[in-house]
Amino acid sequence: MVESGWHISVVSPARIKGFAQGELARNKTDRADASLLARFCAAMRPSLWAPPPTEWRELRGWVDRLQALKNMYQQESNRLEAHTATGQASLIKSVQTHLDWLAQQIGALKHDIDDHINRHPELKHDAELLHSIPGIGSTTVTKVLAYTGDVRHFTNAKALVAFIGVTPRQRLSGSSVKGRTMMSRTGHADLRRALYMPGLVARRHNPVLRAFGDRLSTTGLAPRAVAGAVMRKLAHLTLRGDQIGAAI
Repeated sequence: MVESGWHISVVSPARIKGFAQGELARNKTDRADASLLARFCAAMRPSLWAPPPTEWRELRGWVDRLQALKNMYQQESNRLEAHTATGQASLIKSVQTHLDWLAQQIGALKHDIDDHINRHPELKHDAELLHSIPGIGSTTVTKVLAYTGDVRHFTNAKALVAFIGVTPRQRLSGSSVKGRTMMSRTGHADLRRALYMPGLVARRHNPVLRAFGDRLSTTGLAPRAVAGAVMRKLAHLTLRGDQIGAAI
C-alpha cells in the first residue's frame, strides 16, 4: 500500500483504546471504529510508517518460522514424555519420528538464517556488533535484528527501550500512593522475552552490567526489577554502534 502512495501509521492498540475511553465511546462497530481511527489520526498526527528493506522483512519471516518449529518441538517433547510414562509404544515411535524431522528442519533453518545475515553487509555488520556484547548469543542476535529492524530508525535509546517495553513504570502520588517501580511491559513482548535470559547472563558475566546490577541491588531493588534494568541497559548498548566493543 505504501508503494501505491498511501500514508500508513503503525500505532499501539492501547493508544486507540485510551483515546476511545477519553471520548467515552460506547459503541464498537466497524463504522464507529473507522470514525474513531480517523479522529485519532486527525488529533494525534501519528508518525508515518516506512516499510523496512526486503532483507529485514525476510529475516523476520525466517525467525518467526524458526520459533514456530521450536514451539512444535517442545509440544511434541511433552507428548513423548507423556506417552513414555503410559507405555504407549506405537505413539512413542510416531512422536519420535516427528521430533527427528523437526530437529532436522530447525537445524536447516538456523543455517539459512546465518546465510541470510552473511549475504547482506548491513545485517552482518549489526550482527557482529551485537555479538560483541557479553551475554548476547546467536539466537538473541537474530531475534533482535528481526524484531527491531534497523535500530538506526530509532531516534534515541529511550525510543528503543519504550518499543521493547522495559521502561520503568512508577506509581507515586502525594504522600499516600507509593507503589513499587515496575517494568511497564507496554511494548514488543517477543523481543522482551528474547532479552530476558541474556539479561540474566549479562548480569553475571558482563563486567559493566554486573557492576550496574550490584549497585542497584545494594539499594534494595527486587531481583526481577534489577533484571529489567539490565535488559534496559542491553537495549541501550544496541544503539551504541561502533562504541559497543569499546564500552565492554
